[in-house]
Amino acid sequence: MIFADQIIAFNESLEIPCHLPQGIRIMNPYREPGSLIPSIARRFYEKYYNDNDKRHLILAINPGRFGAGATGIPFTDTKRLLDVCGIGTDISPTHEPSSVFVYEMIDAYGGAGRFYRDFYIASVCPLGFVRMNERGQEVNYNYYDSKELETAVKPFIVESLKKQLSFNLCKDTCICWGKGKNHHFLTKLNNVYGFFGRILVLEHPRFIMQYRAKQKKYYIEKYLELFRSIG
Repeated sequence: MIFADQIIAFNESLEIPCHLPQGIRIMNPYREPGSLIPSIARRFYEKYYNDNDKRHLILAINPGRFGAGATGIPFTDTKRLLDVCGIGTDISPTHEPSSVFVYEMIDAYGGAGRFYRDFYIASVCPLGFVRMNERGQEVNYNYYDSKELETAVKPFIVESLKKQLSFNLCKDTCICWGKGKNHHFLTKLNNVYGFFGRILVLEHPRFIMQYRAKQKKYYIEKYLELFRSIG
């Protein structure tokens, strides 16, 4: 199978075979009845991954509601999907600040075609989670936000990484988006399973947009410098 077929088959097979802690809901856009997301993601991956070229792996945390949770594509809201990737949708418009940063960085790299030819963005946990806040609104929840959830989904994370590493990926270097807990968890897994020769870490796009937005250009250049260093 070509790279696109592998990604599509992997995404559409995703299912967490365990009970989640009370109050936590899984977000699986590929399995929701009547969802348009599988067809949208298919168009994206067939456009940018219609080959068997080797790529470097980027691992973020887990999908959020307005990026991959809305389109099936990591860090890609509906606006960037249309304006940059040329893929329109019939789903409600979404705006994700992390997507803004990522696509400005992609533009500086040389555009979506060049970037996705060199990199495959995924997540340590390929499915996301939500919980209700005190105002009764659903908000994003990370796999490491409670020890109970982290423990419950760890076997799923390990198996998902093994499956993706059967793709044509460079295993000498993995790029982790998310210093702190995401990097710490991934490093511990790597020490046990030896997935990658080394893990390089960058600040997560959400952290940059939430806490360092005025320094966005600095972080874009930091990303590009790291990408250039691995060839």
